[in-house]
Amino acid sequence: MADAEMTEQGAASGGRRRSRTGGGAARRASRSAVSFDTARYITRNIPDLEVLNEEALEIIETNAETVLEEIGVNFVNNPAALERWRAAGADVRGERVHIPRGLARKLCATAPSQFTQVARNPERNVEIGGRNLVLAPVYGPPFVRDAAGGRRYATMEDFRKFVKLGYMSKWLHHSGGTVCEPTDVAVNKRHLDMLHAHMTLSDKPFMGSVTDPERARDSVEMCGILFGEEFVQQNTVMTSLININSPLTFDDVMMGAMEVYAENMQASIISPFIVGGAMAPVSVAGTLTQVLAEVLAGVAYSQLVRPGAPVIFGAFVSSIDMGSGAPTFGTPEASLVTYGAGQLARRLGLPYRSSGSFNGSKLPDAQAAYETANSLNMGLLSGVNFMLHACGWLEGGLVSSFEKFVMDADQLGVLHKMAEGISMSEEAQAMGAIREVGPGGHYLGCAHTQAHFKDAFWKTDLLDYKPFETWDEEGARDTTQLATVRVEKMLANYQQPALDPGKAEALAAYVARKKAAVPDAFT
Repeated sequence: MADAEMTEQGAASGGRRRSRTGGGAARRASRSAVSFDTARYITRNIPDLEVLNEEALEIIETNAETVLEEIGVNFVNNPAALERWRAAGADVRGERVHIPRGLARKLCATAPSQFTQVARNPERNVEIGGRNLVLAPVYGPPFVRDAAGGRRYATMEDFRKFVKLGYMSKWLHHSGGTVCEPTDVAVNKRHLDMLHAHMTLSDKPFMGSVTDPERARDSVEMCGILFGEEFVQQNTVMTSLININSPLTFDDVMMGAMEVYAENMQASIISPFIVGGAMAPVSVAGTLTQVLAEVLAGVAYSQLVRPGAPVIFGAFVSSIDMGSGAPTFGTPEASLVTYGAGQLARRLGLPYRSSGSFNGSKLPDAQAAYETANSLNMGLLSGVNFMLHACGWLEGGLVSSFEKFVMDADQLGVLHKMAEGISMSEEAQAMGAIREVGPGGHYLGCAHTQAHFKDAFWKTDLLDYKPFETWDEEGARDTTQLATVRVEKMLANYQQPALDPGKAEALAAYVARKKAAVPDAFT
């Protein structure tokens, strides 16, 4: 996403920001909003890194088909799924589905290779697939961490703060889903508050709930209020995460949610949850075989539910520390799996999800930085189209960190710059500058430098490059301290994006009605 940038007030061409909802109140709110830059999703102008040759790819694909046919996959507590597979020609024995060679791949052919996820602000729409990369924040941690409060259970107020930070983060294209798990709201009701926050506190695209099929239906119904019911049936307005219980097991909860989304033409990420050595073989080739088999089965099943339903080839990959049993991140083995899975996804013609700001550190320290940098670059070079966990991840995914969120979000700008590649235009060749300066001179005052100094180099909004004396006089702050200040400043400057008052009222009423209809449940 190195290409064009857009601002809160319009496209790079200078056009006024459009409101999809209209109304005098919405227009007045839009005119008074704080202006901030937000970048268009990445379109890569650099090649993908490919680690597997044609022979290796064919071996993995053949072995994955053997797994599906001979070993099979479990679809547990889901008679309707078993019946769909039986009708499609699979050999169903109990809850085990044996898929004949070639059947899953044939079914996958109806899934789109690229699709648009529509945001309530159309300037924030994202294209998922092709050469594009969409960045979304951390997903799922039950804990949060900040400099003031340390590590603690997440609350709904924490959740709202993360949504606001995501909305204001220049290099982040997507509001995400469960940016943290708000434990102060009942389990059976928190999805309503989380979706409401994404829909009202941000106008970027977002994810739906997957923890129960009924909650997926609530997500679709809330989108019907926000976008219009007919519009939702004709457009993808949610991309949601469907994890496979690796190895080779598809549970009724996740599959039930995926069925709801597929029936309503909403996108699902079909993602094996791989910890090498625990949920998959320790070898890279063995893990890739299992990943491909699981994705083939999951994507094929989505097409049995509704041909043409948008899906994403997912691969969440880590390895295991054989001493402690803890997952590890930013490792070379995980990178090799991620690169290889990208090649397999492209051969299937499917969008690809993987990578993120993965690390196992307890604090936003050097370990976190090293492992995150490895993981983010891995995602850029492996051809990922949708990167969940792009910012905020800490402690192996147990913690959403406010400081880490803004540190990572700043560094996502590097991915944008790298993806631009190297321009070979006449101006970029700079022969005029080289002639003007000649031997022994300097380029600071030459015409070429003066014309391009504002945009020649990517510029951080967070890291410190001041001289030592200035840095010392300002308090000798480290990066975490600078991030704390940035979090406070962003939240202080936040202004809610305009939303049609009628839709805002209808969403609030829906949430209140659904929450009042059932007692709280915390399990």
